[in-house]
Amino acid sequence: MNKKDRIGKYIKCSLGGETYNAYLPQPLPPTPPLEINKFYSLLDQAATSLGRLDGMSMILPNPSLFLYMYVRKEAVLSSQIEGTQSSLSDLLLFENQEIPGVPIDDVTEVSCYVAAMNYGLERLKEFPLSLRLIREIHQKLMAHGRGSTKLPGEFRTSQNWIGGSRPGNALFVPPPPEYLMDTLGQFERFLHDEPINLPALVKAALAHVQFETIHPFLDGNGRLGRLLITFILCHEGILQQPLLYLSLYFKVNRTAYYEHLQRVRETGEWEDWIVFFLKGVIETANQATATAQAIIKIFNKDRATIEESHKSTATILMIYSYLQQHPITTTTAIKQACNLSLPTVIRSLTSLEGMGIVKEVTGKERHKIFVYSEYLEVLNKGTEPYSRLY
Repeated sequence: MNKKDRIGKYIKCSLGGETYNAYLPQPLPPTPPLEINKFYSLLDQAATSLGRLDGMSMILPNPSLFLYMYVRKEAVLSSQIEGTQSSLSDLLLFENQEIPGVPIDDVTEVSCYVAAMNYGLERLKEFPLSLRLIREIHQKLMAHGRGSTKLPGEFRTSQNWIGGSRPGNALFVPPPPEYLMDTLGQFERFLHDEPINLPALVKAALAHVQFETIHPFLDGNGRLGRLLITFILCHEGILQQPLLYLSLYFKVNRTAYYEHLQRVRETGEWEDWIVFFLKGVIETANQATATAQAIIKIFNKDRATIEESHKSTATILMIYSYLQQHPITTTTAIKQACNLSLPTVIRSLTSLEGMGIVKEVTGKERHKIFVYSEYLEVLNKGTEPYSRLY
């Protein structure tokens, strides 16, 4: 098969008196068509792993709680790829109106990612995946923090680049602004299944690379490109709950990830990228299923410990339920959320500490922070350990 027809073309441009080559990708789907036999078995395995994960979400005692935490973990990981130092613990402290252990801009960026993800998933229930929706999601993503000055919700009207200090010495230069809307129009037609239908996982794999190649915004392209994978799988009905996020896989395999993106552009080798992508789906879905199983095991064990302690009052169980939703918290937060007196909260937390369920991590007399440590450790796998903060 001659894959040269899949390769985009370079356009000679100039900026500030310096010439450079910007890349214009071929429209999707690839021509010649994909050799699906090269990854058919992986496609089958990925579908099985996703089905198992989707089924797991249905037997969780509180699926929305798992989703709530898993979305936040993904936000942390995706933002770490872009250079933020925020951990899951930082984000939870920030949401609890406590001071995180990193610059506020870092954790604000992560918080915006959560908002963008939730907004996009809600809008998809009534609105098609389109350029308009992508712009709306980008506006949420870049609403606050460092990105707020880089045209949130607006496609770029100037040249951007990846790596280097200017287009002339960059590692990669996306399409020039005058070609951007035509390229995005072709991309939108592909999202709407024109002119050909493809398996949803293959469609997500292709769309992710194309979006990263077009790089339509001044900032936030990487985070939005990773979000796009989940949006497509939910929109296509492959996932009932948005539980698949590949940021950890991309983070661990960062060099291979960028090499695959560039190889697609230079050689038209889409099949190898799709194999890499599907392996990531399988690995990530299996990890998410294992995480859900581990959380169920912890919750069952700790609830049994409480019930067997002869201290299983309604108050302790109420606070334990709150800790499942807020694994990093303070006495003040519990007092307000559960409508309890401060002495009652302190007594209950002391009981939970004695059972080994909760740990006070500051060692201070005032402004204490309590952590549901075993639960948080499961959630934190792949991110920095929460102990870094204290």
